Amino acid sequence: MQLHLNKVKGQVGVRQSIVPCVHVRPVSSRRRACSVRCDAAPAGPSAVPDAAASTTVKQSNIVNAPKEKVRDPVPDEQLLKLKDTLTKAHAAQRKYASFTQEQVDAIFKAAALAANSARIPLAKMAVEETRMGVVEDKVIKNHFASEFIYNKYKYEKTCGVIEADAAGGLVKVAEPVGVVAGIVPTTNPTSTAIFKALLALKTRNALVLCPHPRAAKCTVEAARIVRDAAVAAGAPDNIISWVETPSLPVSQALMQAPEISLILATGGPAMVRAAYSSGHPSVGVGAGNTPAVIDETANIEMAVSSVILSKTFDNGVICASEQSVVVVDKVYDAVRKEFQRRGAYFLTEEEKVKVRAKVIVDGKLNPNIVGQSISKLAELFGITVPPGTKVIIGEVAEIGHQEPLSEEKLCPVLAMYKAPGFEKAVDMADKLITFGGPGHTSVLYTNPLNKAAIDHFGKIVKTVRILINTPASQGAIGDLYNFHLDPSLTLGCGSWGSTSVSTNVGPRQLLNIKNVTERRENMLWFRVPPKVYFKGGCLEVALAELKGKQRAFVVTDKPLYDMGMADQVTRILDVHNVHHQVFYHVTPDPTLACIREGLKEILEFKPDVIIALGGGSPMDAAKVMWLMYEVPDTKFEGLAMRFMDIRKRVYDVPALGKKAQMICIPTTSGTGSEVTPFSVVTDEETGMKYPLADYSLTPHMAIVDPQLVLNIPKKLTAWGGIDALTHALESYVSIFATDYTKGLSKEAIVLLFKYLPRAYHNGPTDFEAREKVHYAATIAGMAFANAFLGICHSLAHKLGSAFHVPHGLANAALISHVIQYNATDMPFKQAAFPQYQFPHAKEDYAELADMLKLGGNTTDEKVIKLIEAIEDLKKQVDVPASIKDILVDTKGCKQATEAEFLASLDKLAEDAFDDQCTGANPRYPLIADLKQIYTNAYTKPILPLKSLEFLSKA
Repeated sequence: MQLHLNKVKGQVGVRQSIVPCVHVRPVSSRRRACSVRCDAAPAGPSAVPDAAASTTVKQSNIVNAPKEKVRDPVPDEQLLKLKDTLTKAHAAQRKYASFTQEQVDAIFKAAALAANSARIPLAKMAVEETRMGVVEDKVIKNHFASEFIYNKYKYEKTCGVIEADAAGGLVKVAEPVGVVAGIVPTTNPTSTAIFKALLALKTRNALVLCPHPRAAKCTVEAARIVRDAAVAAGAPDNIISWVETPSLPVSQALMQAPEISLILATGGPAMVRAAYSSGHPSVGVGAGNTPAVIDETANIEMAVSSVILSKTFDNGVICASEQSVVVVDKVYDAVRKEFQRRGAYFLTEEEKVKVRAKVIVDGKLNPNIVGQSISKLAELFGITVPPGTKVIIGEVAEIGHQEPLSEEKLCPVLAMYKAPGFEKAVDMADKLITFGGPGHTSVLYTNPLNKAAIDHFGKIVKTVRILINTPASQGAIGDLYNFHLDPSLTLGCGSWGSTSVSTNVGPRQLLNIKNVTERRENMLWFRVPPKVYFKGGCLEVALAELKGKQRAFVVTDKPLYDMGMADQVTRILDVHNVHHQVFYHVTPDPTLACIREGLKEILEFKPDVIIALGGGSPMDAAKVMWLMYEVPDTKFEGLAMRFMDIRKRVYDVPALGKKAQMICIPTTSGTGSEVTPFSVVTDEETGMKYPLADYSLTPHMAIVDPQLVLNIPKKLTAWGGIDALTHALESYVSIFATDYTKGLSKEAIVLLFKYLPRAYHNGPTDFEAREKVHYAATIAGMAFANAFLGICHSLAHKLGSAFHVPHGLANAALISHVIQYNATDMPFKQAAFPQYQFPHAKEDYAELADMLKLGGNTTDEKVIKLIEAIEDLKKQVDVPASIKDILVDTKGCKQATEAEFLASLDKLAEDAFDDQCTGANPRYPLIADLKQIYTNAYTKPILPLKSLEFLSKA
């Protein structure tokens, strides 16, 4: 509704605009009366003649200097009375807040029945006092406000527990907001009062109504009827109250009173703006300037009848009522004729000049036309209309302040536009909305099957209620022409209309909802390849399962190919008549160029099985080729993006395997990649490494044959073994560790401590040791595939990338320092995961020491013993004790001075912090802590270690 003054926006023609009061005194019993001043910007120019075929919103070039308007001071006795009303309302609400749902529902019903019973006398009072509207229509509105509101919400829970999910651990509890200030307009006084009072009663709030001065008696009577019925049903006295002598200053004092918790504002834009600037939460409505578009497929009789039904209802005072009709030119004449047949009167050019002069006066809507009958309007306009005229229509072309008929009119007067096509009609409707009623309501009349037109209309217009083939006045308030639109007499307009809600206001807007959430552990998981073959010689048996496959693509590296390892696979494939092709160009740290080269061959060969043969690099490369083969539009940036929970990641990869199965055959003992969902690929142009993690990358089969690892070089045996040990140690203390993974971690640790030295020293002559270390790597892979890793891997990834340190060797240099860092019961920060209830990494490490029978009396001593055992194992397999020694002694590492290494630590530490593995670490690190770990690991061996204390430089 737009009875008050419009806001000035940019350079658009200006209608009179309210500026917030310079001073509005808060409610107090100890202050003198004061003068309340409001500044107003005067109107722009009066109406101008139509411009042919123009639908552009034109600008006004005249803005007069603002005038100062001084209002009478508010007498102290009014403020004292308001203070007393608020105090009583607050006390009543506190008492009412303890009522049960059963008590509230009984009160709600009694109040609705009383209001419904008084619908006719209240309608008569409203028309008599306001001199607006139609008694019979106001009866309908009162009926709607009582019956429909009660029917909609009679079973809705609004007290205490309103939702409970025992399994999910969530309970929602409804609490009242407190004392609600209800601003009531002159256009719909009794129905709005009933509506707001019933909402307040249903939600255990107190309501203080502030009527419009021209509708005070009927509004107060409506409130009194509801209150008396509620009190008779058991509600506290004063649960519904009102301002006896309303005025703008008093309403502002009410809205700014500290006792008020929420404002329900229904009125003109100035009143709604005042509510939102009061300092209290507010739920308000916006201005309406509803356009109705009639396209060439519409049922013209229904469309015209609906518009007239809506526009004549209560003499057009409903803010959602149509203000303009936009008709596609193909049916314009037919629509015009139907309007005439239904009782519409079309203005002549001379008559339009007269009407324009009376619709907008001094830049604002003329209040004398609001809600008036056709006969009174004709008299006011100085025109003559035929008897029985239902609505007056002015055919116009322009939209904006220069065309008063394009404004909100709130009486049975319509503007009618001709549009050269449907899209132009929608554009015109959008301009009308933007000009005078953003966010409120719009209507389209079209064939219900014309989904393209409905979709286009919905996409273009910015209103929260888009009605299709529906009279706007009755349709917008809900539950009449569509039962899924909630019934309401307070219609939010969203941000487009500068309101806080974009829905029909109901009980939920008058409730505070508590969400009581119990701690729950998320669904956990254990995912590994469906089949894992192991034992010496299992390669032949496992590959026999490929019988029936057509084409196998083997991915390996050049050294393995030259050694004849690929031949061991292809000979078995030949036996089973599986065609094969070998790609042997994988390099250490496989690049995107390598992936593209292999993918090109895959696309030509079209395999139904891909076999990765080798260490981590061939398996990483094969997984990515498989991914690109199955999902060609994969974005590495998305897949490599760090996630907090792998099940909730932004980037989603569909299940793989529709084109080809993935089989991994490890020829080293360390990475565990044959059973994990991880891969790493490097962009050779930028140097960027993409660590990919998604369970869709989990192979279908892993073949763990110790015969393939008998001749691994000693260094690779040592580095791979310590890498596997690090996998087991980190997965054991990870915040994602479970009973399913911890047993695997423990078994891998036992096997590696027992058999890694033998495998290193005895090589191919000790089959048992080779076999057990090979199994340990796969077992540890199963553990960290589901529990993930920690900051040792985060640090090792960045160290290896910057200084070309082999991954297993980088882990070896850091793992003991990480254990010292994690072994605390008082971490500065802890990662968030529901199953990880409190820090227990120190206790976990001590459990491992006990399992290995390392000794120690206290938990700290046991952890130190574990670190000593790890360092001793490293020594047995000739792994250097510090990063400094590694950079000096290891071939292929980037040589760096101590100063150069230390200078790189800020970047290394920051990158390590952002590594995917960091989030699973039991102690969530600071970047400074990671830098300190690098420093400690570089300078000297960790032993002898007297204390687990980590001295952070943060």
